[in-house]
Amino acid sequence: MGRIIAIANQKGGVGKTTTSINLSSCLAEAGKKILAIDLDPQGNTTSGLGVDKDDLENTVYELMLDECTIRESIHKTEIENLTLIPSNVNLSGAEIELLGINDKEYILKNAVDYIRDDYDFIIIDCPPSLNMLTVNAMTTADTVLVPIQCEYYALEGISQLIHTIDLVQERLNPDLKMEGVVFTMYDSRTNLSNEVVDNVKNNLHTTIYKTIIPRNVRLAEAPSHGLPINLYDSRSAGAESYRLLAKEVIDREDI
Repeated sequence: MGRIIAIANQKGGVGKTTTSINLSSCLAEAGKKILAIDLDPQGNTTSGLGVDKDDLENTVYELMLDECTIRESIHKTEIENLTLIPSNVNLSGAEIELLGINDKEYILKNAVDYIRDDYDFIIIDCPPSLNMLTVNAMTTADTVLVPIQCEYYALEGISQLIHTIDLVQERLNPDLKMEGVVFTMYDSRTNLSNEVVDNVKNNLHTTIYKTIIPRNVRLAEAPSHGLPINLYDSRSAGAESYRLLAKEVIDREDI
């Protein structure tokens, strides 16, 4: 049975989509069969994996409105072992359209249950807000991975996110666990990055991944080419870091 990881942080710009793209690709590179699900209306995971988000018949939006089956919503990518359920701006209206639908918190889960055994990992990129889409991701997921940027306000909002995870666990998905925290945009030249890491370790009682993702120019450039970092610049520090993170995630399969 595939392990489902939701990558969530309601704060924007923390490396959530970068982590979704590159963790998915590095897990695929390691020989795992991966499905990435883009649940963000911005569709950045979709375009970052080389899929044209404006030229799609079936996306996660059509899936959630029951206008297509989950198999019809899955698209191939150029990356071996990696398929995608894409997203685009249409998804921004889904929350209103789902009002009044029974069990709307479980729409994604009910669809994914049909295909989860086909994959080793399913990675869900959540939108940067704690809305019904994020709740759907959390009812579907086994665990939540939280990217935290190494900057001054890193812990701001994390308590709200953990409260949401606790609520989902209590009311909707009792099996949901915290996968852990991964630090992103780390700059070893600054004292601030080191202070943030220490602060989070002292204040968050959860698993913290050993791998720290550096602030890296090649990592920032890769999405504009529609490529994950391990294909855009395989020898860069960013690619090496995401390979290490993928290895840690695989090694934690017994969570």
